[in-house]
Amino acid sequence: MLCVEETLGVTGAAQIPHQRGELPLDCAVRYTEERHWDVFPGTWLEAVAGTERCSCGDPACASPGAHATGPDWAQQATGSAPAARRLWSERPRAAVLLPTGRTFDALDVPESAGFLALARMERMRLTLGPVTWTPDRRLLFFVLPGAAPKVDGLVTGLGWVPAAIDLVTHGEGGYVAAPPTRLGGHGAVQWARRPTPANRWLPDADELISPLAYACGRDAAAERARKR
Repeated sequence: MLCVEETLGVTGAAQIPHQRGELPLDCAVRYTEERHWDVFPGTWLEAVAGTERCSCGDPACASPGAHATGPDWAQQATGSAPAARRLWSERPRAAVLLPTGRTFDALDVPESAGFLALARMERMRLTLGPVTWTPDRRLLFFVLPGAAPKVDGLVTGLGWVPAAIDLVTHGEGGYVAAPPTRLGGHGAVQWARRPTPANRWLPDADELISPLAYACGRDAAAERARKR
C-alpha cells in the first residue's frame, strides 16, 4: 500500500515514511517535538454491538472518533511532548487534534478541488506546507495563522463569491484532526503532504488562494451544471 504522496507522484515521496500503523501517541509526541504544534486528545471509536461508535455516546455523532471531548479543549491543548505522552498514555485511542489559529490556520476544500489545486501549485512551483486528506473527502492546506479573517476578501478580490465556493478556513478557536485519527468507519486522516524539514516554513494564505479559489470555483460550477 502506497502512502498518499507516492500515489500522487509528488516529488521526493520516496523519502517519506510509510503512514500505516502509526500510533496516536507517537504522532502526537512527534508533532510537538518536530513541529512545535499544540495537540490535544479527542474522542475515539468503541466497539458497540458489532459496530464502532464514538466514545461521546451519541449514536448519531457527526464526527465519530474525531472531535473534542468537551468545551474546555483549548485549555487541554499542550505543546509539551511529555504532557502529550501522558495524555495519550491515559487515552491511547484518542483522536489527535490540533488547534488552529496558533501556529497555523488551515484552508479546507473538497477533495477534487484540492487535488486539482495541488497539481496547479506544483506547476507554479509554489511553496507548500503540510496538507491533510480526510476520510470525508476534504483536503486541508496548512498556512500561516491569521488567514481566517482575510480569506473572504482575497476570494472576492479574485472575482469569486465566497458563499458560492466551498472553501472553509479553520482559524482561531477551531481545530483540525491530524493523522492517524480515524473518522467512524470511513478510514483515517492521512497526509497528502507530510510535515518535513522542507516544509517547516508555512506559506501565507495569499500565496495559495488563487489556485484554491479557482479549483473550488470550477468544482462549484460543475456541480451546478450537474443539477440542471
